[in-house]
Amino acid sequence: MQAVPIVTDATWESLVLKADGPVLVEFWAPWCGPCRMIHPVIGELAKQYDGKLKCFKLSTDDSPSIATQYGIRSIPTIMIFINGEKKDAVIGAVPKTTLIASIEKFL
Repeated sequence: MQAVPIVTDATWESLVLKADGPVLVEFWAPWCGPCRMIHPVIGELAKQYDGKLKCFKLSTDDSPSIATQYGIRSIPTIMIFINGEKKDAVIGAVPKTTLIASIEKFL
């Protein structure tokens, strides 16, 4: 399984907002059970869309200001960004097919 790199306050702008092409970010926290269920799915998607989609995860415990900025009230929340702009959000531990449908709209 591919490890999904972590994005932080320090790297948010360079990795997500200034990225070329679509970026998927999973907002999560270590204490969140459903987050642990979706981690492997995000890892599979990172591998499946390698070269077409960048995937990162952001701990809402470590980077609360970014979570607040995007109105994250429930985790896991998966967001897709293009050119630094939030394009889509999927909330909860959803099936892989739901995430694929969301991703495919932007590829």
